[in-house]
Parts: sequence; C-alpha cells; structure tokens
Amino acid sequence: MTIDQRLTAEAIAELLEAYAGSPVGTAEGAVAGPDGWLGICGRLAVYLELILKWNARINLTAIREPEQIVRRHFGESLFVGVRLGACATLLDYGSGAGFPGLPIQLLRPDVAVTLAESRSRKAAFLREAVRVLGLKTEVWAGRVEAMPGGRQFDAVALRAVDDMEAAVEQAGLRARERVLIVGSSRCPVYSGLAKNFRMAEPVALPESSDGALWIARRVKA
Repeated sequence: MTIDQRLTAEAIAELLEAYAGSPVGTAEGAVAGPDGWLGICGRLAVYLELILKWNARINLTAIREPEQIVRRHFGESLFVGVRLGACATLLDYGSGAGFPGLPIQLLRPDVAVTLAESRSRKAAFLREAVRVLGLKTEVWAGRVEAMPGGRQFDAVALRAVDDMEAAVEQAGLRARERVLIVGSSRCPVYSGLAKNFRMAEPVALPESSDGALWIARRVKA
C-alpha cells in the first residue's frame, strides 16, 4: 500500500496547522526555520506510509483514512509536543504505533524519547519505524513496571492506554517533573497523582468534542 498522493509534506503541514500551528521557533528544541518544519512533515509522510503498510497486516490503529491518521494521531501527538517545555527525557507510556512519542521525537530531537510497548508485534513496528526514520529513539519492548526500579524521566506522556487510572499511577512513579495525559475533558480522578502532583486546567484538543490535554506537575518539597 502506498501513501495517498495528496499527502505531501505541504499537505500534512496544512492538516496539522490546527494542532501545531507553526511550532518551529515556538517549541523549545524544535528544528529551526521553515525548511525544518517541512522536513518534519516530510518525515511524517514516511511514517504514515509505514503505518499504512503495517496496518494491513497487524492492527496498529483502527483509523484507516490517512488524513484522519494525520489529524488524530500526528496532530494530537504534536499538540503534546509543543506544550512539553524544557525536557531532556520523555517516556511514551503504552506507545502502540508510536503516539505521542515518535511525532514528538521528530519535533524535539533534543529530547531522549523512550517508547514503551509491551505487545511484541507493535514493538517490532516501533523498532522498524525508528530505523526507517533514522532516529535514536529507544524502544522498551515490555511493561513499564518491568523497567529498573530507579529509572525515571523528566516527563511521561500517555494517550489511549488500557486502564488509564493504573497507568497514570505508574507514570507518576517514573516522572520527575510532569505527566501529560491525552484524554477526556471531563474531570478525571487520578488518585495516584493526587499526593505528589498538581493538575493544571485542561487544554482542549482541536477538532474534538471532548478531548483534552491534562498536565500534572510534580509538587516540589
């Protein structure tokens, strides 16, 4: 399966405008200049082609339309990325097909991103995507709970993971500074973060009826 011919780098940039605007120059660590942003979108086009190819064999995503993959998966991932702030290390908890970690890695090459995915076939896809895109992104092919106990990250991001409440609690154990959650705008109850984190007001996701980004920041002692 080949990429939809309409989805050039320029077309992808247009689809992502509502989510990322013009992130280059506004996102700390992003590649500078207009050619940098179009370069990111060109690599997203390669990533999209790889998703479409693998999705014919394994269930990477229930979304099949290329434009919707760009909007929902790439767009929401970059929406997180432009709000990441100062960050040296990021854990994408339950990465699946690489969201939000891989688009963030393309936007923020300064960040050491780790994609955690316990399902072996999806982890194999992630390794191939990292290879094809020429990234140094780490793929952790296992459960986050199985990571060395002391391993932490500046930020942990979660999107569409199973048992979100339990996952958020685990994310809080791994996050030195922030936990970023893509979920519903309806007020969540994340008891696992209540003691050590303060949740900011949600930021509404573009083109979504109730989607929102929640950012919890660790309370300093």
